[in-house]
Amino acid sequence: MALEITDNNFEQEVLKSDKPVLVDFWAEWCGPCKMIGPIIEELAGEYSDSIKIGKLNVDEHGAIAGNYGIRSIPTLLIFKDGEIADTIIGAVPKAELKRHLDNFAA
Repeated sequence: MALEITDNNFEQEVLKSDKPVLVDFWAEWCGPCKMIGPIIEELAGEYSDSIKIGKLNVDEHGAIAGNYGIRSIPTLLIFKDGEIADTIIGAVPKAELKRHLDNFAA
């Protein structure tokens, strides 16, 4: 299951993580976000050993989204060693998400 990323845990769970982290920036009202939501959950299970996968609600934690210049959702950022290592914008197929994640899987 994908981890809920919040203002309170972002630094610890994402920036200080010892493994890569995919953060799904989403909102409840976003249709494309709802389309990829189940895919994100599946990937969280499939990559649980090598990549941390979380979701950040931009309506509840807008400051973080603003810090990273998120202008459209869904936007998925992959962090490695506290830095953005990859960006995926829009509702993309699971196969494409896996291609991105496989670059970071240990």
